[in-house]
Amino acid sequence: MPPQNKIGKSNYPILTTDVIIEYENGQKKGIVLIERKYFPLGIAIPGGLQEYGITAEENARKEAREETGLEIVIENPEKPWLYSDPNRDPRGHMITAVYIAKGHGKLKSGDDAKKARPYLIDEIKKMLGKKVFAFDHEDIIKDYLKYRGYL
Repeated sequence: MPPQNKIGKSNYPILTTDVIIEYENGQKKGIVLIERKYFPLGIAIPGGLQEYGITAEENARKEAREETGLEIVIENPEKPWLYSDPNRDPRGHMITAVYIAKGHGKLKSGDDAKKARPYLIDEIKKMLGKKVFAFDHEDIIKDYLKYRGYL
């Protein structure tokens, strides 16, 4: 029997959704990252645990709204990127569906985000390798940067 997940009572991986939000506020154009309020601390892509009874895309929209105040339009609703390494999250075995989206509205921190703000691509590149990201979000961000042709 597999070990119990630390976050829940399931012996199976737990699904989460994360959203790379491309955002422009007139002054800055980049992607929205949050500073986590709770363990594990660090800079992260907005997201959270999948809620029962809604689709992964709906969950991604809900999490984006709760953590950033933004409404999002998902670019890849039928083809999220999946990350499933059992060690990607110190809280237990989590599989995440990662979406890319455009963010609209007024950016404001909320829920478990201590701070949410847009980061310029050059700013993000300088953060790589410095162990500032929570979970495996540095790997996800690198994949995004390569996908968009920034790396």
